[in-house]
Amino acid sequence: MFAWWGRTVARARWQVLIVGLVVTVAGGVWGLGLFGSVVGGGFEDPGSESAKAAERIVAEVGRQDADLVVIYSSDSAEVTDAAFRDAVTGTVGKLRQHADVAGAVSFYDTQSPAFVSHDRHATFVAVTLKKAESTEQYDAVKPLLDAPGLRTQVAGGTAIQADITERISADIARAETMSMPVLIVLLLFVFGGAVAAGMPMLVGGIAVLLAFAATRALTYVTDISVFSINIITMLGMGLAIDYALFIVSRFREELAGGRSTAEAVERTLDTAGRTVFVSAVTVAVALASLLLFPQVFLRSMGLGGVSAVLVAMLASVTVLPALLAVLGPRINALKVRLPRRSAPASTGLWERLARAVMRRPLPVIAGTLAILTLLALPFAGAQFGGPDERVLPEGEASRVATERLASDFPPGAGNTVKVLVTGVDGAAAGGFAESVKGLDGVTGVQITAAEGTSTVLAVAYDGSSASERARDIVAGVRDLPAPAGGEVLVGGATAELVDLLDSLTERLPWMALLVAGTTFLLLFLAFGSLVLPIKAIVMNVVSIGASFGAVVWVFQDGHLSDFLGFTPTGDLEATQLILMLAILFGLSTDYEVFLLSRVREEWDRTHDNVQAVAGGLQRTGRIITSAALLLVIVIGGFATGGISFIKMIGVGMIVAIVVDATLVRALLVPATMRLLGRANWWLPGPLDRFYKRYGIHEEPPAPATEPARVPVAV
Repeated sequence: MFAWWGRTVARARWQVLIVGLVVTVAGGVWGLGLFGSVVGGGFEDPGSESAKAAERIVAEVGRQDADLVVIYSSDSAEVTDAAFRDAVTGTVGKLRQHADVAGAVSFYDTQSPAFVSHDRHATFVAVTLKKAESTEQYDAVKPLLDAPGLRTQVAGGTAIQADITERISADIARAETMSMPVLIVLLLFVFGGAVAAGMPMLVGGIAVLLAFAATRALTYVTDISVFSINIITMLGMGLAIDYALFIVSRFREELAGGRSTAEAVERTLDTAGRTVFVSAVTVAVALASLLLFPQVFLRSMGLGGVSAVLVAMLASVTVLPALLAVLGPRINALKVRLPRRSAPASTGLWERLARAVMRRPLPVIAGTLAILTLLALPFAGAQFGGPDERVLPEGEASRVATERLASDFPPGAGNTVKVLVTGVDGAAAGGFAESVKGLDGVTGVQITAAEGTSTVLAVAYDGSSASERARDIVAGVRDLPAPAGGEVLVGGATAELVDLLDSLTERLPWMALLVAGTTFLLLFLAFGSLVLPIKAIVMNVVSIGASFGAVVWVFQDGHLSDFLGFTPTGDLEATQLILMLAILFGLSTDYEVFLLSRVREEWDRTHDNVQAVAGGLQRTGRIITSAALLLVIVIGGFATGGISFIKMIGVGMIVAIVVDATLVRALLVPATMRLLGRANWWLPGPLDRFYKRYGIHEEPPAPATEPARVPVAV
């Protein structure tokens, strides 16, 4: 199939390029509208009790959550001074008349001390918009928020979301500015020519633009989180560069072996194209496992990631080979004089390393596993929490305001547990409120809304919404017996976190089963072995464990926080680890497929296990190392951004890629394959016949000539 496709693309190269150009330009222009089509948040489980509580509160008593919390303060005046009061009430009056504002509540309406700071020089106004978490409505009312003569600060979920969206856009531009020059230099070094070096960058740009278009199309059928933009850009650019690197390298190798341009394109897609296809499908399946989770955040990351990977693969096996068919030997044009050496394609540093490892496999395995275990150990002490304003960098306006709300105002002015008591009268609801007051850690209970037989309670406590105390209060309220004939639903940020962790724990085993099962099946179909897929899965787990340990050590324990520029919270946002698991499993399999594809070719040619491993590593070692380095550069640009958990994902991915491309692929894989020997390729007779008939493989043709010497970077 892949050889046929190679012949087809070579023949129709100009048609493919014209269609690719039209689709890229049209899709890219339309796809940039994704930035205005995404939503915020999405971390909660929509089927949980906390989500039901939020829906029922809106339905039965109206929206209660403040989208914006606007703090007004003065260095000299107190909130009871006439000038202070007039400035705030005048501003509130204008806000209430705005079409996008559903309500605004101030101290001057309620006389509640919770609205006044400890020093009495500040108060806040709780503003509810017509549409929850609408950054567009926030932008519309923002000019009206300032009160004359007072300092204005804006907190609240919608303000935080607006700052996150703005930061993400700035981070993407900054990451591209930082990484692109480095990528260009490295590609010039790898290929030794400007034309060849430009191919991965071209494919990467196509992949990102069309992935934006594909993801924007998905926004018409489901919500897509704003955070998916980072993942689309990272994976789209990074994997497209990797795939293009693999295909261009194989094309140049085939040309150097004496094949014509058309033959080289056909052979390249028959081998490297097949490898890219298998790799992309395995990565896409790993990311698709995120669709098992109900959270919009994870589902968005899955949909966006799958779009990025598949578009990168399609661009690599359509536009790229068509362009190679047009260029032919000119792919080596515009040579750049850089330090490099010439070496035969079948001998060199990587083969010597492989043979050295295979001479002493047991000590290598023991030493490598010891290092990886040491890296993974911190994960044993992992603690899980939820996102809050600290995902933003210090000094961001909404974070500063939110932190001031927690420090300068009475407890309960910020975080509360929201309780809906429904089906009973006010007296029964009041009795339940008295029971809640008796729970450990509760500092106050206030009735915030009542309508008919529905009453909303706000349960105040000291500390953050992710604290153990807050979680214990949620559990305590849920354990209390509901009033006779009534129903109690517990919501709020802490309840959402508790429900989130329960939801992730419930679905994680199914995710692991799906990813491991499909990876095993795909690798069996690609390599005709039952042993190698199992080994690949074990290797993936090892490298992911090392990455998770590093993430705990850095982001939970706070090491390197000053250097990396984030605020450690003492826990990890749980959905990020699920996302990292999917991404890292896919990327680890990606490099395993690259290596084993050439090992399988050598095995089919020689049926010598040692030679197959040594030859496979020699032919892919430089490419895998280059691909890993390029991907690290792409991800590193995003790891320097301002959103802390995007930074965490970036650092975790970098650790996993470095470990995978060095310790695992260069040491652990050759050593274990040497111990397994011919068992690497064990396949029972019926499965062997199935593989030969249905496997993802092509019969390799005899080489056209003895391979020539090709440039190899040092």
